[in-house]
Amino acid sequence: MATARACNAAFYETGIESLCGSRKLFFNAPRDWLLLPELLPPNPEQVVIEVLESVEGDSEVLAALQGLKARGYALALDDFELTPATRPLLELADIIKLDMLNQTFKERDLDEYRARGITLLAEKVEDLATFESCKLQGFTLFQGYFYARPEVKRKTAVKREGHREAQLQILSELQHPEVDYDRIEQLLAHEPQLCVRLLRMINSAHCKRANTISSLRQAILLLGIDRLRTLVTTLVLANDDPCNMLLLPQALTRAAMCLRLAAGEFNDDPDAAFMVGLLSMADLMLSESLETVCEQLPLSDAIKRALMLRTGNLGKVLKLVIAFEGAALGATTDRAVIRLNRYYLESCSWTSAALAGLYGT
Repeated sequence: MATARACNAAFYETGIESLCGSRKLFFNAPRDWLLLPELLPPNPEQVVIEVLESVEGDSEVLAALQGLKARGYALALDDFELTPATRPLLELADIIKLDMLNQTFKERDLDEYRARGITLLAEKVEDLATFESCKLQGFTLFQGYFYARPEVKRKTAVKREGHREAQLQILSELQHPEVDYDRIEQLLAHEPQLCVRLLRMINSAHCKRANTISSLRQAILLLGIDRLRTLVTTLVLANDDPCNMLLLPQALTRAAMCLRLAAGEFNDDPDAAFMVGLLSMADLMLSESLETVCEQLPLSDAIKRALMLRTGNLGKVLKLVIAFEGAALGATTDRAVIRLNRYYLESCSWTSAALAGLYGT
């Protein structure tokens, strides 16, 4: 019942497009749900149905999967292990997911999957070495935390961004209560790549205006300082780095969820909570410690305490969101979980809109 309630909120209230944009959504379906296709999410062109490892290829399941394929769903076999009982599932599989922490598959099995044209997905890829090894074995899809592990860089290393100090200056200016628009315009003018990204996001389908933009000052005034602060912080954190691009949706979703919790449950400053959530992953994305980031930006003491010590109301908000992300809520009531799920779905939807235009050309 709880799963059905969550699915209803995600698929019919929020909507798949709001959650995922044009990306695919993987839906983990137990055997009972496979046999009741009316329970499955709509939009088959965007949904991949995951068949659990406990499901065998009996006649009832095969008939149900054939029906799902006919409706347009792609099928993935989750944690798949090739046995006589599961072999019939290969005839219908589009994707096979294999657990890299529990490698029970054999090379000859991979050869068969590749010969059938089945896409290989490596899950629980925990480090870069495993990721590279999987690529060599023919895997083309990946799940795991390998991209979220911080990489230690020497201070003398040449960084791709090259303009980190200038970008942090812009962020610093945007944090001041009385923003100097002339100063912001001047700093942005010296960061052409940042300007191009900013204008592209303004011009995205979610932000498009009737009038064209002819100057940086017009763009700044059009956005307003709060929206500009969010966009510039987002772009500086992303910095065109592939790993950062993967982390960015998580950082923005966390920030948006912190905002909603602060406003709805903690009666605290939602804008400050948003900044706490967004900067809580800055150590991974900027290759700097949180302490260094806090020193470089004129943040309030409450925000600094929340980031460094997880104390105060803002710290409690951040701890709760991180616990939610890790499914470590403990003895939280069902009603509280329902509220958190709603905040999460709303935050995912907001993130999809906020990132529109960032990945475009």
